[in-house]
Amino acid sequence: MAKAYASRIIAAPVEAVWALARDFNGMPGWHPAIMDSVIEDGRDADVVGCIRSFHLGDGTLVRERLLELDDSRYFFAYNFETPAFPVENYEARFSLLPLTTGEETLAIWEATFDEAPEDAGKYADIVANGVFASGLAALAAKLEGETHLASTEARWQGLHPAKVYCASRLGAPLATAWAAVRDFAGMADWHPDIHAMTMLDDARADKVGAVRDFLFGEGRLHEQLTYLSDIDTAFRYKINMSPMPWLNYHAGLRLHPVTADDTTLAVWTADWVAAPQDDLTLIPTVHELVFQLAFDTLNAQFAGTRHV
Repeated sequence: MAKAYASRIIAAPVEAVWALARDFNGMPGWHPAIMDSVIEDGRDADVVGCIRSFHLGDGTLVRERLLELDDSRYFFAYNFETPAFPVENYEARFSLLPLTTGEETLAIWEATFDEAPEDAGKYADIVANGVFASGLAALAAKLEGETHLASTEARWQGLHPAKVYCASRLGAPLATAWAAVRDFAGMADWHPDIHAMTMLDDARADKVGAVRDFLFGEGRLHEQLTYLSDIDTAFRYKINMSPMPWLNYHAGLRLHPVTADDTTLAVWTADWVAAPQDDLTLIPTVHELVFQLAFDTLNAQFAGTRHV
C-alpha cells in the first residue's frame, strides 16, 4: 500500500483554517489545481456521503465522497469515486492541530492507496507533493494574516483532548526529535527540574511496562511506560507514585513531521482526577512547567545543531 503525506504549519488560528478547509466544495477557492467543484444531487457540502465533482487544469474529472467530518476535532476523510490517477482503494484524511505557543495550526493531509507494481512510488510522490503539499502552501497563503476573536476556551467543541493539551514546534527533523525524547529514562537530559532518573529493576527504557524513578524538584515520582510506537513516534505513560494530589494520571507525547520545513510538531497531553480547586494549580503547572518547559529546553538544544 502506498502512502502520501504532507504537512505545514499555517500562520493562522485553527478556527480560521477549519472554516476554509472544512467546505468540501470549496477547494477552487484556494487550491491552484482545482478549476471548479459541485456537490452532486443538490446536497450540502457537510453531508457525510455527499460527492464532490470537480475538474483539474487539464480537464480531468474527479469525484470524491465525504466519509467522515468532525467539527470537534478538525478532521475529515474522503475517497475516490472517480479517481484522478490509476490507483485503487484510495482514502485521504485532512486534519488540523492547533499550536498552544501562538495562533498557528498544523495541517496534515495524507492518503493511502494501492498502485500497480509498475507504478510503485509514482503516484505517492504526485499526490504528496503535487496535490497535498502545493495545496497546503496555497491554503497558508490564502490565510496569511487571518485572526479569530473567539476565546480559546471554546476552541474544542465538547471535551478537550485532555486536561492538558500542549502543542509546540520543535526546530529539528522528526528523526532527530524522536531520538531525543524516545529514551524513557532520558528526560533528565531535556528538563531542567528532573534529576536522578533511572529505570527500576534495571529494566530497559524501551520495555513497555517498565517504571522510571526520578526526582522532580524535591518530590519523587514513579512513571510506568504503557505504550511506545516507532511507527507513530509516540509514547504514553501513567504515574504510579507522586506527591501531587491527583489520581489516575495518564499522559502521552506524540511527534508529527512537518514536511514543509523539515521540523516537528510535538503534542503532549495529560489527564487525571483531582479536586477542582487543585486543578486550578495543577493544570497550568503541568502545561507550563513540565510540558512547555521541556519543549523549550529541547529547542534550546536543537538551536546548536545544523538542523534548525
